[in-house]
Amino acid sequence: MKTLVLFAHPRTDRSEVNRPLLEAARSVNGVTVVDLYAEYPTFDIDVDREQERLLAHDAIVLQHPLYWYSSPAILKEWQDLVLEHGWAYGHEGHALDGKVALNAVTCGGGREVYTSRGANEIELRALLTPFEKTFQLCRMRYLAPFAVFGAGLAADEGRLETHAREYADLLGALVDDRVHLDRAESILALTDDLDHVLADREAI
Repeated sequence: MKTLVLFAHPRTDRSEVNRPLLEAARSVNGVTVVDLYAEYPTFDIDVDREQERLLAHDAIVLQHPLYWYSSPAILKEWQDLVLEHGWAYGHEGHALDGKVALNAVTCGGGREVYTSRGANEIELRALLTPFEKTFQLCRMRYLAPFAVFGAGLAADEGRLETHAREYADLLGALVDDRVHLDRAESILALTDDLDHVLADREAI
């Protein structure tokens, strides 16, 4: 699948985790990476250009930090403008039918925080429900999020290389059609069970 990563971070220069993930995404052949804040610093989004990008790709990954249980503002602006009625959804809106979508997020809290018994009292996937329902309305297949939990400690704990490698593996598997989509749709987070979501190259 041709894969598009829409990256949204207002201060990439200060990011310890999203920056290496971004570099990992750029290293994968067959992946197109778009830095939304770099391209649209005034939020003047080129709708035609963005829609053309979506049409040219089969899988859409929204990469961003989790800000106030959601995303940085530019992703909401992007959704509001680009996913037009009559184009992305509605009776006549079939441009995105069957495409794959997911969020790739960095979270400040550890995995245990994002459970029904954790401090947030909710799973990460449930927090991302607005994205899931938006993409489902566009008749797309929404996969469980790729998540880096405890992002603030990732560098100190020496986890950055592992997270970047796993992210690159996921993107490469999307490009090579090696993602078990049914499994990836049904779990809470891809990183909980990534080995069982990605098929071996020999299984293609």
